[in-house]
Amino acid sequence: MAPPPPFTVEQWMDKYETTAKYNIAETCCASVSIEELVSLSENKDVKASDLIGLSAIQHYGEIRGSIPLRNNLSRLYSSKVGTPLLPDNILITPGAIAANFIVFYALLKPGDHVICHYPTYQQLYSVPASLGAEVDLWKSKPQNKWLPDFEELEAMIKDNTKLIILNNPQNPTGQILPKPLLQRIIDLASTRNIPILSDEVYRPLFHNITPMDPSFPPSILSMGYKNTIATGSLSKAYSLAGLRVGWLASRNPDLIERCANARDYITISVSQIDQQIAAFALSPETLHALLGRNIQLAKANLELLERFVVKHDEYCSWTRPVAGTSAFVKFEREGRAVDAKAFCEALQEKTGVMFLPGDVGYGAEWKGYVRIGFVNRTEVVREGLEEVRKFMRREFDEVPLCE
Repeated sequence: MAPPPPFTVEQWMDKYETTAKYNIAETCCASVSIEELVSLSENKDVKASDLIGLSAIQHYGEIRGSIPLRNNLSRLYSSKVGTPLLPDNILITPGAIAANFIVFYALLKPGDHVICHYPTYQQLYSVPASLGAEVDLWKSKPQNKWLPDFEELEAMIKDNTKLIILNNPQNPTGQILPKPLLQRIIDLASTRNIPILSDEVYRPLFHNITPMDPSFPPSILSMGYKNTIATGSLSKAYSLAGLRVGWLASRNPDLIERCANARDYITISVSQIDQQIAAFALSPETLHALLGRNIQLAKANLELLERFVVKHDEYCSWTRPVAGTSAFVKFEREGRAVDAKAFCEALQEKTGVMFLPGDVGYGAEWKGYVRIGFVNRTEVVREGLEEVRKFMRREFDEVPLCE
């Protein structure tokens, strides 16, 4: 395994997020405390201190994940499908980032070919490449509302294609792979028995599409193809990034066992305390209020961001997000993309507002693009965008343009 390249999106976040006054680059829904989480729950008999388990012996616990947590996840994945997903088909991991890594470590070897939906979180293509796989990027089209071309995917398939990687909803665009397209992907993969990994860490935060829409994407595990793996976590849609609890799930027991064997080399178990809080968050008494809170935050804040984009439409262009927590906005002046890195650095220095430059976080081709995370607390987003508005009026003409 070769060392992967620098993880630029995480390095940018690490450098700037602790000093930002208005962090609207973050892709987590506004984080909650344990007390806030308990206050949202219908179970009024539970106190925050009850979730810490002060008298519980802190051994490794259930190695593959706590039974209450896996039961709650099983219930979520089994909703509205004919065949329930068994708890044994779920592995608990330290965040979705570990879940994705375990899948790559378990399934890939040098010389394998991988296709990755793009743009996306850098881990999803850099780690397979570091493991010796040949990686092709299946590129979304900004001119087509960030939909990728299915015929391009067909043409990429090779005899040694061992994995197709999807990100649905997509980071950073806030778009989806709609159900009809997902079905075509599954039909294609199944003809060659190619596994599909779907990073669904932003699921189920759908704020501008409903389950009644024929495009609404179900989890990859609900599409009838056994060789699929879904990953997720408490970090994004559930406001609990500090727990570091994620998971991977599959209807194929063989894939689960291969991932479990790889997991033994990466992590023994996940904190009992974190899993206890996670199980409470995903319980029927708490889940709906927590998710409802975050969907309302997303809707309210997206309206604020849309007003900003419309007001500055001579400089800004985008496709309005339908899901997830981020928007990918292109900034231009005089018909040329701005230097997004210089723009973001100046913006934070002069206003305290944190954005993420697209060509830093997602690849050099995304010049002028900026990732905006709009599901922080509404006052942070409102005040931050007001500071950006002032910057646009006073300073934007001085931002350098790309060559």
